[in-house]
Amino acid sequence: MDTASHLLFGATLGGLAFLHPEVAAQPGLPQAMLLCTVVGSHAPDFDTIVRLKSYRHYLRYHRGVTHSLPALGIWPALIALPAAWAFGVLESFWLLYLWTFGAVVLHVFLDWLNVYGVQCFRPLNRRWHHLDILPLFDPFLFTLHTAGLAGWLLAGWRAAAVFPVIYAASCVYVLLRMLYQRRLLRRIRSEYEAEAAAVQLVPGLIWGWGQFLLETEQEYRTGSLLRGRGVLEGAYPKGNGHPAVEATLGGDSVRTFLGFAEKVHVSISEGQDGFLVQWRDVRFWHNSKLPFGVDVKLDSELRIMRERLYWNKKAWDPPYV
Repeated sequence: MDTASHLLFGATLGGLAFLHPEVAAQPGLPQAMLLCTVVGSHAPDFDTIVRLKSYRHYLRYHRGVTHSLPALGIWPALIALPAAWAFGVLESFWLLYLWTFGAVVLHVFLDWLNVYGVQCFRPLNRRWHHLDILPLFDPFLFTLHTAGLAGWLLAGWRAAAVFPVIYAASCVYVLLRMLYQRRLLRRIRSEYEAEAAAVQLVPGLIWGWGQFLLETEQEYRTGSLLRGRGVLEGAYPKGNGHPAVEATLGGDSVRTFLGFAEKVHVSISEGQDGFLVQWRDVRFWHNSKLPFGVDVKLDSELRIMRERLYWNKKAWDPPYV
């Protein structure tokens, strides 16, 4: 999910920790706990620092090793031990560790619910896993947790009373949204059964609205979800055996893109000075355009002159991944 949501959920998870009487009773432990859960809820995304080097490095490493199975245990140790020492609560290290572990796991789980996905089963496998249930930013969850946090900090609500309700409601909401997504999948599959070998949904901010993708043997077909009903909008062929396409496979940006992309469409345009090859991931289509991919410029001898890996959309535009 987005950074603000991760930090917010970390703060409310720190409030949930007040279910332990020890947290409220021991001096310094409430502050240490809140620090650990907030930092832990964001820690896997510390890998965004590689964005300073290039977007190519960001795509290659983001949601990778920092979200892996070993990282689930390493992050809590790196966070809880210094916090326990700084606040003088070393005797409560394991309590801090367990709640920080919960914050890290929650972060990875929320990313798993998104369409972008996460390599959460490394080193067992390096595949990208995504459940396609929630958008990057979910208005209901954000509002729910913001209200709970504000009530706790500003209105004096008891943490042990309000946060169990908030987390129970969050679990029910995610479960209901998952069931609704499955219902939509069945509906789309039944409607286009003769055309599609596979169907993928891209959830929107509101239930029943979003996008979907049909995969056939020859092409990808894109469509919009409007009040739970599918409307086809475009088609993009699979594969392209042009020599210019083969020539781009040696580029770093193309290799990085293909290591992440799942539904690949490639197009070629020829000019007087060479070729422009455009690789796109059709999963992230919007407004009849494919905003995510890599452009490679080749000369007439099929030598790579330049390449650019990028998103061509604003953060507030769908798809929310």
